[in-house]
Amino acid sequence: MTTAFIDPEILKNIFSSISNGVVVIDRSRNILFINSSAKKLLQIEHERWEGRDIRELIPNTQLPYVLESGESSIGVKMNIGGRQCLVNRTPLYRDGELIGAIGVLQDISEMEHYHSLLKQMETIIEFSTDGIYVVDQNGITLMVNSAYEMMTGFRREELIGKHMQSLVNEGYFDQSVSLLVLKHKKRISILQKIGGKKDVIVTGNPVFNQQGDIEMVVTSVRDISHLIQMKIELEKAKSFSEMSHHRYTFSVGDSDEKIVFRSHSMKQIFDKMKQIAPYPATVLLTGPSGVGKEVIANFIHNVSPRKDHPFIKVNCGAIPEALLESELFGYEKGAFTGARQDGKIGLLELADKGTIMLDEIGEMPLSLQVKLLRVLQEKQVQRIGSHKTKKLDVRIIAATNQNLKELISQGKFREDLYYRLQVIEIYIPPLCERPEDIEPLLDHYFSFYCKLYRINKHLSPKTKEILQRYHWPGNVRELKNLMENMVVSIPSQFIEPRDLPLHIHDQVTTTYSLTLKQQIEQFEKRIIQEAIQKYSSVRKAAKQLGIDHSTLVKKLKKWKT
Repeated sequence: MTTAFIDPEILKNIFSSISNGVVVIDRSRNILFINSSAKKLLQIEHERWEGRDIRELIPNTQLPYVLESGESSIGVKMNIGGRQCLVNRTPLYRDGELIGAIGVLQDISEMEHYHSLLKQMETIIEFSTDGIYVVDQNGITLMVNSAYEMMTGFRREELIGKHMQSLVNEGYFDQSVSLLVLKHKKRISILQKIGGKKDVIVTGNPVFNQQGDIEMVVTSVRDISHLIQMKIELEKAKSFSEMSHHRYTFSVGDSDEKIVFRSHSMKQIFDKMKQIAPYPATVLLTGPSGVGKEVIANFIHNVSPRKDHPFIKVNCGAIPEALLESELFGYEKGAFTGARQDGKIGLLELADKGTIMLDEIGEMPLSLQVKLLRVLQEKQVQRIGSHKTKKLDVRIIAATNQNLKELISQGKFREDLYYRLQVIEIYIPPLCERPEDIEPLLDHYFSFYCKLYRINKHLSPKTKEILQRYHWPGNVRELKNLMENMVVSIPSQFIEPRDLPLHIHDQVTTTYSLTLKQQIEQFEKRIIQEAIQKYSSVRKAAKQLGIDHSTLVKKLKKWKT
């Protein structure tokens, strides 16, 4: 190839604006031209260079080899002045005669550093235990890491280059956090289902450029399916799926129930519960139906050292006698006709290290009372059909609304079992014996159901007064159910006495009644309150009610509304 020789002055004008370094030498290796970029790279901005041998400035230069061979070399890395450079070398010809060589130097030190950092970042991303998923500003997949591949079972080749909406449509995942981030331009976390099977938590983070536009979205993905599975397994282990829900209830962890009281008698019970909870002594809870014996049992278990172990509740009156023995004690395979081939563990064994509540203990058949007495005495249990016994560490809380001493006199309950259960006896009095607790219980459960159903309602003072006078034969259970009923079934925001069930009126009116005038006034007050609430203006409410504005104002002042 023939290249005409160009005068150095012309070369200076051509290459002065080139960012890469340019060095031209003649046939004798002497420098003919160096542009400003090369001078800066060689650190000779203030030195004389014209006519100097190139090897004085670049000892390891290969330009002399080009002069000898007449061959070019492209993209060769070499260190020049402590900087990593990419060098292209080309021979210069004139009329077919080799007259020199030209070297083009590109400083890639910063680029090498950048690539090194990029490589490090890629390595970090690749070895992250969280899945990483990156899309561009258009929602096109740019990269995924190995953790994401392992977590989802998808190969990166399936995903890279595809739009997120297409992947959603194809069933790779149920929704895309990346598209949500691109839409709302902020960090977003969602629960995502991968391939219709695996649950993951994904957090999409927008990456903005200097103009404030999103350049990409980086999403971290964490597999929670194993946590969900662990939760399921824990619930299975604790609920012992052998149980039937209609026979007994199983309580896990802290109960939603709260012990609400104001009376001195309940304060004494509360103090006693805290005192006895740390010890494994058997507890007998007595009192009328609905007073909260189960709530008391929950509290004792949950503040005891056994709180992280099973708490099993058995309603002795709800399980048929023929089944109660096998439920409590379990059985070996083939123990009786219809028995499971692999046998069954009993509830007492399942409660080992924990607590078992035997509700309605007075309903337990005498034949089982003997076996339960043996468990209490010997601290061991024997399955039906087995000759072996197993040591048992379980706390028993028995509960009844019956008079066990009367049952003993009638021959329906064993006296020796009674005294074994009565190590600690706690009597929970009915609400009629602790009227101080009615108001805080009303406030607690009414507020609880308003929040639960997201309803804003109020008990009028007269309504609350009637409810406090009521004798509550169903105790706390009746009160709780009535509060839920009124919150969900009464349409008006203010619950007045006329909204209460008739049987409450019938019981209360013996000591408390309203005259006709008072009832009319209550009805009028309710209508006016609802009108003001609806129209948010006294003047508009008066117009709607068909009365003068001043008349309505006088009534409100009278009622101090």
